[in-house]
Amino acid sequence: MTTVRLRRSAAALAASAVLGIAIASAAAPTAFAAPSPKPTPSALMPSGLYGAGDPTYDGVWRQSVALLAQDTVGVKPAAKAVDWLTGQQCASGGFLSYRADAAKPCDAKLPPDSNASAVAVQALAALGGQDATVRKTVGWLKSVQNADGGWGYNPGGASDANSTSLVIGALAAAGEKPDTVKSKGGKTPYDALLTFAKPCGGKDGGAFVYQQKTPGIVADSTAAGVLGAHGKGLVVTAGEKDAKGTVCEKATTAEGAAHNGAVYLAAALAKTGHLDTAPMPGATDPTPKPDFGNTADAVVALSAQGLGDQAKKPLEWLRQNAAAWAKESGPAAYAQLIFAAHASGADPKSFGGMDLVSALNATGPAPESQKPAAAEKKDSSESDSDSGIGVWWIAGVFFVASVGAGFLISGRKKNQRL
Repeated sequence: MTTVRLRRSAAALAASAVLGIAIASAAAPTAFAAPSPKPTPSALMPSGLYGAGDPTYDGVWRQSVALLAQDTVGVKPAAKAVDWLTGQQCASGGFLSYRADAAKPCDAKLPPDSNASAVAVQALAALGGQDATVRKTVGWLKSVQNADGGWGYNPGGASDANSTSLVIGALAAAGEKPDTVKSKGGKTPYDALLTFAKPCGGKDGGAFVYQQKTPGIVADSTAAGVLGAHGKGLVVTAGEKDAKGTVCEKATTAEGAAHNGAVYLAAALAKTGHLDTAPMPGATDPTPKPDFGNTADAVVALSAQGLGDQAKKPLEWLRQNAAAWAKESGPAAYAQLIFAAHASGADPKSFGGMDLVSALNATGPAPESQKPAAAEKKDSSESDSDSGIGVWWIAGVFFVASVGAGFLISGRKKNQRL
């Protein structure tokens, strides 16, 4: 999953992330586009919301990953920040990308989306004390499961690797067993994930595509697919070393597909240590740009798979280069980097000269408390002990006609959310 994946502007996201898919409105993805515009002086931002950018397309996403990242590093978020998130839930149990007026019922013309709902569950389940809200959202997610066992961005949309993986993470966080959550046709989420896994050999061999007929940003859907195949959410720790190494093999199980997906990511990162974003359609500069969000997500995926050695180079690249991106992009970007540091065993308070925790806290209401670190690990730039990666994440499309720009969008909030 990538970090703020909904990083681009709404229009840009729709154009590049969906590539020909009919979209009624697209949300700004993280890793791909310019940051969300800052509100005008007259715009009144909710006091409990993280970030200063327009929350229309990623309010729930960036709030959820911010709260989840704080919990991961022992920070207790402000009560009003948690209340803001729970107040975004619709009567159905699902979440929209953002509700400007939570006192009014959700607009029936705007269906809740699986990405916002799934990431909200992951955050609220981690924080605790929100069982009723979590159960209601999980019930909604189960009710909109597709016949193939997966989920699309919006109810009724074709399943995609990103959305399906996010929901798997939500189910696991809520104490469910994803392999027992079956569609009316008897299919599990893992059955759906396997349909997005490409065989070894050829272009993008071993990767997870966004959808079978819509590859999308393959690195993004692959990072998400690896975590989903392991039954993991956005927060992971380094897995046991993968004895298969970096050889792609025929896969008939989700675990095998996860291995191949991680092998694909390792190869994509081996040369430069980072992933790239293709230029936007019509852009005057045809040069690919570094993709910070998906690079962070890839670190998390590699770590979860037990390919920590392959995660070291991209992790170091993020340490050396991600500061300006995170500052411009906001809370979701800081959260993404925290997930990457956590997965790899690095210190998020000393990440290439950045204190990611303090930076994240500064983008929203002051937290209630913070646990002192009993034994902080040194930044891997000073130690050889790091062996993992960071996690991903997503802000999404406002509404996708037939296909949700799932992770593309989701993760996406990573880079662009202010």
